[in-house]
Amino acid sequence: MREVHTPTGPAQVQIDEPEGNIRAVLAIGHGAGGGVDAPDILAVRTAALAAGVRVVRITQPYRVAGRRTPAPAGQLDTAWLAVLENLAAETGTVPLIVGGRSSGARVACRTAAAAGAVGVVALAFPVHPPGRPEKSRLPEIDAVEVPVFVVSGERDPFGVTPEAPGREVLVLPGAVHDLRKGVNTIGAALVGWLARHGWAA
Repeated sequence: MREVHTPTGPAQVQIDEPEGNIRAVLAIGHGAGGGVDAPDILAVRTAALAAGVRVVRITQPYRVAGRRTPAPAGQLDTAWLAVLENLAAETGTVPLIVGGRSSGARVACRTAAAAGAVGVVALAFPVHPPGRPEKSRLPEIDAVEVPVFVVSGERDPFGVTPEAPGREVLVLPGAVHDLRKGVNTIGAALVGWLARHGWAA
């Protein structure tokens, strides 16, 4: 684990290397009050490593500082992009995929173009606040112009992301926002998506 300076304070970065040649880099962020050891993030890490993808788990500065309440969206995006820029020197020309769970998925979607990402992995993308379907966040994921892989829980109170052109959605039966129910099915689906786009060994 190492610290990376950002305009909003130090972020933490954990890098896991695959065996053999690196086919892509997946940078993944956490949910609003959680960390990068959430079960769905770990499932993605394990599967991506086996497919030849370097996995970079990024902890936002507010969480490093011990706060559970997320920073404003603009600060989250700024810190995220600062970390990705710091990593770019060692990534070289390897394709970059960005992702996250919940709040982190929103950050990845909002910054995908600025980061030069070739794809997005969105775990439990929060379509709307619970009980507030009129406050849709779908424009954030609809705006992504590269392939997107989404995992949604069938019973997630934050909503289920709909299928769309360029967007593959895995719905876990009976799962809620934490995606624990059916988490063991995420890896194979992710690797299939990576392989279809040439990002898997």
